[in-house]
Amino acid sequence: MNTTIFRPYILAATFFAGTFIGFSQDNLINALKVNASENSKSSFQFTEIINLQNTSVKNQGSSGTCWSYTSNSFLESEMARMGKKPVEISQIYSARNTYIEKGKMYVKMHGAVTLGDGGGLFDVINMYKKYGAVPQSVYTGLNYGTAKNKFAEMSKIMESILQTVVKNPNGELTPNWQKAYTAVIDSYLGQVPESFDYNGKQYTPQTFAKEVIGINPDDYVQISSFDNVPFYSKGTLLFPDNWSFEQAYNVKANDLTTIVDHALKKGYTVAWAGDVSEKTFSWKNGVAYVGEKKFDDMTAEEKADLFNGPKKEPITTDESRQKGLDNYTTTDDHGMHIVGLVKDQNGKEYYTVKNSWGESNDYKGYLFMTKEYLKLKSTTIMVHKSAVPGDLAKKMNL
Repeated sequence: MNTTIFRPYILAATFFAGTFIGFSQDNLINALKVNASENSKSSFQFTEIINLQNTSVKNQGSSGTCWSYTSNSFLESEMARMGKKPVEISQIYSARNTYIEKGKMYVKMHGAVTLGDGGGLFDVINMYKKYGAVPQSVYTGLNYGTAKNKFAEMSKIMESILQTVVKNPNGELTPNWQKAYTAVIDSYLGQVPESFDYNGKQYTPQTFAKEVIGINPDDYVQISSFDNVPFYSKGTLLFPDNWSFEQAYNVKANDLTTIVDHALKKGYTVAWAGDVSEKTFSWKNGVAYVGEKKFDDMTAEEKADLFNGPKKEPITTDESRQKGLDNYTTTDDHGMHIVGLVKDQNGKEYYTVKNSWGESNDYKGYLFMTKEYLKLKSTTIMVHKSAVPGDLAKKMNL
């Protein structure tokens, strides 16, 4: 056997690396503990093909903020791609502003949108555009005595305030509810600084976004594959955490991997959202693939062998993908960051995916996802417009 030569955190430069997209890290890890094999790492030999610049692995703690960690990691890699020195962007600043806007939408919609700390990949882009950005060192969100995010108490209080407002006990809403709601968030996460010092220079969130990070939020698009609008047009993403009713370009299932492959080869990373509830997704072992059988139909031996080396997979079609979306076997669980490509000992290619659950698995915070898994189990991807192949970009009118 060849030895594993993939080194996910060693790069040429000095930077290295729900229906619940916001389902907390702790709950997801506990739910996925059964999806593991003791000898998995020795049974897979991964050889690196593409390894794009990405910052260090983070830990979202007990919070449903994977979407913010994913998209901010993506923006940090965009800084590197543009020749800038990446800075860790405050994930909780993006989340805090999203919670403010989500609360306003919840009241505007009389409570008919999802609450909780989940969100979508594009929420970070929208908040960047409206509120700017700050470095993580300036806004950690740890304003309540913990070393890691722990949002359950805050989320319950936020929810109770908004539900009370929607019940409208005064018979007419006053503007004061927004002050009370914002005060609760800021008491847990900290107040946002109007200006701050970074590397000896004063910035506001808006000037930091423009001068230091320097991305154009209008350069990014969401892409999915679904049947509620014609292919290559835009439609609303029909997932509960899409509280802002964001749209995505609709492409065929095979187009998803075509776009990701093209992006990686051109030096662009990809933000990913999708389903991690499958028994063939193992965080501990760092492998995700599509099983040929349903887990309940497997023998005890087959279950024990799930991650002891590469397995055959069924081919994903537009029909099988849509069936999973319709029958809830594909749900919007989690967000992660695609940063590279590897192949196994049989020559099969997998995407290298950076997670936000710390370095607690076999590959120090990274995992390897097959192309069939991405085609079948993605809910959304986000890329730079220039990362889309020319023929598809023309069909999508990008």
